[in-house]
Amino acid sequence: MMERKRYALVTGASRGIGRAVALRLAASGYAVIVNYVSNRAEAERTLGMICEAGGEGELLQFDVADNGAVQSALNGWQERHEGEYISVLVNNAGIRKDDLLMWMPEDEWRKVLSVSLDGFYNVTQPLLKNMLVGKYGRIVNIVSLSGIKGMPGQTNYSAAKGGVIAATKALAQEVAKKNVTVNAVAPGFIRTDMTGDLNEAELKKLIPAGRFGEPEEVAGAVAFLVSDDAAYITGEVISVNGGIYT
Repeated sequence: MMERKRYALVTGASRGIGRAVALRLAASGYAVIVNYVSNRAEAERTLGMICEAGGEGELLQFDVADNGAVQSALNGWQERHEGEYISVLVNNAGIRKDDLLMWMPEDEWRKVLSVSLDGFYNVTQPLLKNMLVGKYGRIVNIVSLSGIKGMPGQTNYSAAKGGVIAATKALAQEVAKKNVTVNAVAPGFIRTDMTGDLNEAELKKLIPAGRFGEPEEVAGAVAFLVSDDAAYITGEVISVNGGIYT
């Protein structure tokens, strides 16, 4: 009997950590759904890298913060893949809009929370039913050192990621009996476009490992959490931060 195809959705997979996770899951045998919001060229590059490495994938455009757009895209995917379901979800999409709270405009507060926190709900909620019916699922939320430690200038980002951490712990308890695990990976300073505006030379002095991390090192933690080796791990937050905060 032919083995059933396994599908993994990675949000915000056009660049950085999302791209690295998509490539790693494809290498692990998943058909990867590469989500992006606007940068189609980079999303196509991610898909091209997956295919060049012998993997399989497809693009799926939607803004995680737009519930209607998410529902429409996921319903469309389901219609095209009758009898299949997305068994692995990596909620990676997120944005930074750093500012001291004293100076922070309301739209910077709302946008950051909407992408991370509303995005978690908008994408996870509609995919849960099939995971529970199928009695198998892996949900990994990419959070942040900022959501654990709190970072000055990132009150919005810390609030958003801290909220997702709390949601991870709660949802894990709701779905564990159905063989669905829910975990989070909290990167510290990782070398991506998102951290390109930071002073790496100064910041790495604060990191015990003495360097910024690479996206592939975060992807390795995600790959472990979706594997059978991690079947008894749920509700956990794994920090990938070079020892800067534990």
